[in-house]
Amino acid sequence: MPKFDHHIFICTNERDESATRPSCLPQGSKKLKSAFKDAIKETGLKHHIRANESGCLDQCEHGPVVVIYPEAVWYGNVHVCDVEEIVTEHLLHNRPVERLRLPDTCLNTEHCPHKPATKHK
Repeated sequence: MPKFDHHIFICTNERDESATRPSCLPQGSKKLKSAFKDAIKETGLKHHIRANESGCLDQCEHGPVVVIYPEAVWYGNVHVCDVEEIVTEHLLHNRPVERLRLPDTCLNTEHCPHKPATKHK
């Protein structure tokens, strides 16, 4: 079998309700995995794209979060109703869905306008 063309990682991390940051699982990320798998199968891409659950992707304030490799396109606030558009536009036509794309300024940084302010000691 040839290698996969794309890997989709869907955060399914769950934190305690008392945590200071939200988590993706309570926001419906488990349903996202099923929706991606169904959409991939329906478009005939099952042997080319792999949808995987992921632990925390450290973009908790943007959840549910999805990242697609090898392009490293990060999507935030993704819901089941967005899956078909991501599969069709991004994975079939190589056009990332800009309305869901996380800004680069929020990735791999401690300071993002969506994260709560942290106190410095």
